[in-house]
Amino acid sequence: MKTRGTALNPHNRFQPIATDRDQDDGWYQAPEDTLCPDSIATEVVDEQVRTIISRNQSPDIPFEQSVNPYRGCEHACIYCFARPSHAYWDLSPGLDFETRLIAKPNAARKLREAFDHPGYRVTPIALGMNTDAYQPIERERRITRSLLEVMVQYRHPVSIITKGALILRDLDLLSELARDQLCTVAVSLTTLDNDLKRRMEPRTAAPATRLRVIERLVAAGIPVSILIAPVIPFINDHEIERILEAAQQAGATRAGWIMLRLPLELDTLFQDWLRRHFPDRAEHVMNRIRDLRGGRSYDATFGQRMTGTGPYADLIRQRFRARARKLGLNVGRGPGLRTDRFRRPGGEQMALW
Repeated sequence: MKTRGTALNPHNRFQPIATDRDQDDGWYQAPEDTLCPDSIATEVVDEQVRTIISRNQSPDIPFEQSVNPYRGCEHACIYCFARPSHAYWDLSPGLDFETRLIAKPNAARKLREAFDHPGYRVTPIALGMNTDAYQPIERERRITRSLLEVMVQYRHPVSIITKGALILRDLDLLSELARDQLCTVAVSLTTLDNDLKRRMEPRTAAPATRLRVIERLVAAGIPVSILIAPVIPFINDHEIERILEAAQQAGATRAGWIMLRLPLELDTLFQDWLRRHFPDRAEHVMNRIRDLRGGRSYDATFGQRMTGTGPYADLIRQRFRARARKLGLNVGRGPGLRTDRFRRPGGEQMALW
């Protein structure tokens, strides 16, 4: 499936009935117009949401609030931990996640309503955590930009993680927020190999483009970090040092890493991708992943799910820390976001926590 992460579209875990097709015995000849296409267009439907802010209670995630302008993600990263969330909308975490998207056109209005509520407590908002806020459809829909305009109006702190170069369109808003210590950006930099990028995350910006994005953001006064997420055994783990060096040269000052996670339907999707693209090492990769997860493909235990356990996890941690320290990354405390700048336009400034 051209420019897509997977061609599979498995039933989601909430569907009580599944259908399957027997192996073709050669008797049935399908008309040419019913054959499976080699590409498929993106469909977008609108959802008028009741609320826009999601609250997080997971102890190993460093934010309390997040906003997602879209459901599903056209970037099509095969490893995306958010794929199983598409099942809540009776859609497949496979090809549906990449091609059947849900946009939230009233997101900015709902964000204003939340900020205007008398009981609202200001904590930084992570923008686009479940799916990338700067995926391709944002170019036309501009929902992310409308949310940032609200952040600027209310002087609200925001952090962003993205693989998309479209973030440079909003440099004016991001730099205005950054001047008041209200904005940080993390660029997800998973590989420097263009071929691997095309296979693993087909509709994201190229590695060299992401490095230029870091340079432009830093030049605009915006604090930038990078995430090597996910680290995949025997696929991109050998690149850790090179990625850190390239990011530091581009101007990033902090870095983090996350081990591959395979919750729910993602396990089947990722293993199929492995067999298609790396058949010579697929079983080797999965054996190492199971070693990290106590013999299973995934362990959701807080404090372990992001890194795994055992000798390999320790080795990755040591390699990452050693090179980051040598490059001067993660020195001292990161640029904390301020909450005391918050204001409600046209009204009295709220009491601050």
